[in-house]
Amino acid sequence: MIFRPFYAWAMAKKPHTPDLASNPKAKRDYHMVELFEAGIVLRGTEVKSLRAGRGEIKDAFARVENGEVWLYNAHIEEYRFGNWVNHDPRAKRKLLLNHSEIRKLFGLAAIKGHALVPLSLYWKNGKVKVKLAVGKGKVDYDKREDIRKRDSDRELKRVMMQHVKGKAS
Repeated sequence: MIFRPFYAWAMAKKPHTPDLASNPKAKRDYHMVELFEAGIVLRGTEVKSLRAGRGEIKDAFARVENGEVWLYNAHIEEYRFGNWVNHDPRAKRKLLLNHSEIRKLFGLAAIKGHALVPLSLYWKNGKVKVKLAVGKGKVDYDKREDIRKRDSDRELKRVMMQHVKGKAS
């Protein structure tokens, strides 16, 4: 019989919670300059809809307006069991950040070619958070270089696996 200390439950690794919504185009189209974690103001039906996996941020972007950060084009479907008080799926949503972070975002986003890009929505301590990045737009040759690098890494990995299998026999 194995005896565990009473605090073993606290030491156990928590399972990884997948993102509620992610933006796959962001890493392809932008160089990430800096990452931020922001809270988001949501209504009850929006949270319920996100729990059901009905959110998308692939076309979303953020802006700093009047000292506040707002998320635009994030699509959270109407809650199926909601009533007449349901939310607007494409409404702009306020992001919660410290004043120093907002000033920093404002300064970085003001540079030409930079944008505030949401990378993912996820749960943290029972609250929905947004991973927000300041991204510098890639040009076509940057994208081609990334594809070339990914293909060469894949080819190198394949050759290494063949080499390891050949030595084992």
